[in-house]
Amino acid sequence: MSELSFLHTDSYNETDLQSAIQRHFELLNIQIAPDARVVIKPNLIMRCGPERAATTHPAIVEAVVRQLQAMGVRDITIADSPGGLYTPQLLAAAYAATGMETVAKQYGVKLNTTVGSRELRGADAALCRTFDIIDPVADADCVINLCKLKTHCMTMLSCGVKNLFGCIPGLLKPQLHYRFPDTDAFARMLIDLSLLVRPALTIVDAVMAMEGNGPTGGRARPLGFTAAARFDGLYALDLVMAHLIGLTPRYVPTVADAIGRGLCPCDWSQAVVLGDTLPPPFDDFLPPDSKRLDFTNNIPAPLAVLVRRIQPKLAPRPHVRPRDCVGCGRCAESCPAKTIRIKNKKAKINLSNCIHCFCCQEMCPVRAIDVHTVKLFHLFSKSR
Repeated sequence: MSELSFLHTDSYNETDLQSAIQRHFELLNIQIAPDARVVIKPNLIMRCGPERAATTHPAIVEAVVRQLQAMGVRDITIADSPGGLYTPQLLAAAYAATGMETVAKQYGVKLNTTVGSRELRGADAALCRTFDIIDPVADADCVINLCKLKTHCMTMLSCGVKNLFGCIPGLLKPQLHYRFPDTDAFARMLIDLSLLVRPALTIVDAVMAMEGNGPTGGRARPLGFTAAARFDGLYALDLVMAHLIGLTPRYVPTVADAIGRGLCPCDWSQAVVLGDTLPPPFDDFLPPDSKRLDFTNNIPAPLAVLVRRIQPKLAPRPHVRPRDCVGCGRCAESCPAKTIRIKNKKAKINLSNCIHCFCCQEMCPVRAIDVHTVKLFHLFSKSR
């Protein structure tokens, strides 16, 4: 059943947030055995504070930990593989910066600092049948997926499905980008991954979301809600979240693929929403600059043929602002196509080999990489 819970959650106030998380568990009838090995998988994409709205807020993680402990669960681990290298030192730094270390110490739960992984094979894959999965997730009895609602320069939406990409260790993520550079194929791979991990519960942190050039370079946008779903409602959850920020399935390839596979309804209104009434969509929610538009239905047929031929050359592309680049090399480290070099302490992108995955923009700690679009795209663009 495509069922999800939705609750107005105005702030990260401990009391209000704890009440919301408890209510989500009740609405969805979440039952977890006390002796289960539970992994909480937040979005810890990069080493930054929660005020940036790029990572799952630690107050959400704290509320989930408290709820699990109230249910008698004893074995709880917080785990993720942020962007870049997957090492104990970098994991520890990410946990400290994002607030996870404080939560773990306060409630006596574990932080994963091991960097092992093992290959798992999915039975329901359409494109990618095997994945290397980080050990804590591979060994878990129950995965709780705590995602941040954000825009994304490649997939348009970062929510429940996209957050599971952090189950792939370190620089194996860029390898998957390189194997599946086409956006639709990449989305199909992400759906395959979600069917393998099968999180028992997904909770969306949209108290403060990110709009614009997400998943790290956008700006914080208060939306004031949380939402949740069991695994059987994961794809409907993403569908409804896309609707709320003004995106139709056409522009969210993971949602489109889930619909094509019969994993969720074709329309958000067919989802069963428990809890509070959904608000009207936030139609002014800013999309990323890399939004890829198909405007050929709006122009005469002879011209449309020409435009379809040149459209790949008009694709959005990353651009480094030299004055702001600090030469840290995170972009080069994360580039699947290895098309970035650091020269004279500045990043240089060879656009002829760029696959337009925007991993560089995603991983830049100082937001020194923009996404440039050709103005022609905006002349005929259709509404989202």
